[in-house]
Amino acid sequence: QVQLLESGGGLVQAGGSLRLSCAASGTFYGIDAMAWYRQAPGMQRELVARISRDGNSYHADFLKGRFTISSDNAKNTVYLQMNSLKPEDTGVYYCAADVLNNYYDPGTMYFGRGAQVTVSS
Repeated sequence: QVQLLESGGGLVQAGGSLRLSCAASGTFYGIDAMAWYRQAPGMQRELVARISRDGNSYHADFLKGRFTISSDNAKNTVYLQMNSLKPEDTGVYYCAADVLNNYYDPGTMYFGRGAQVTVSS
């Protein structure tokens, strides 16, 4: 069983910053990639950023460079630095991990329970 625990959410004023963290724990062979998704009220969940085990990262175009994903493979932890926050960034931010149970495993995606981020205007 794999657990993903997010932390760092909260309430911030527009223009402020927050840093989300997510640590993976449990029994597994390895993690191929980790990512952050978000879901605004009444909207579908969308991919925000993703980082692979070798450090290659992807950030959604709508972020316009305001967010940065990073990871610490030794700690099975992923971070999301969010700067210049806007009210439209409000939502629940979910950590995701593509977990490998053995060398030949194509991977299984796990999600955390989410962290609320609220940006006030």
